[in-house]
Amino acid sequence: MSLVTHSILISVGSNIEKETNVSKGLDLLQQAFGQLALSVFYESDAVGFTGNTFLNLVVGASTVATVGEVIQTLKNIEVVCGRIKNSEKFSDRTLDLDLLTYDDVVCDSPVTLPRDEILYNAFVLRPMADLAPNALHPQTNTTYAQLWHEYDKSKQRLWPSQFTWSNKVK
Repeated sequence: MSLVTHSILISVGSNIEKETNVSKGLDLLQQAFGQLALSVFYESDAVGFTGNTFLNLVVGASTVATVGEVIQTLKNIEVVCGRIKNSEKFSDRTLDLDLLTYDDVVCDSPVTLPRDEILYNAFVLRPMADLAPNALHPQTNTTYAQLWHEYDKSKQRLWPSQFTWSNKVK
């Protein structure tokens, strides 16, 4: 019996000790999922609250895990990186990991896929357009590059970061 491999895209963000927490999160994601594809790193203003700027990117990986198993892995990594369980939705974060897509699955349980934030937040859509420009959003059937092209960029400030991940885990 062969295992089916699934393509996943994960958003990564932090505004508390962001370089340290994003690096640690990427190390742990690589341990969990193997080789990672990374978008450009971006900085953005906090959305929905007043706080420090965020460091954001989108990560692509492959997995044989189920959606539920991926979600549990992401939550475990957040906790290892100091995330407080049940923290407020719009608040500072040591590390925020969200499963954006799992193949072309559209579902509401155990999480909503594709993630709604893709269409509404520059810090998610822009890195997705970088990483998977020709991939189609499973509900709009529009490429991420086209969605970014049509996005109202005056809604949220976003700029490339000078941060680089040292990729310590082999």
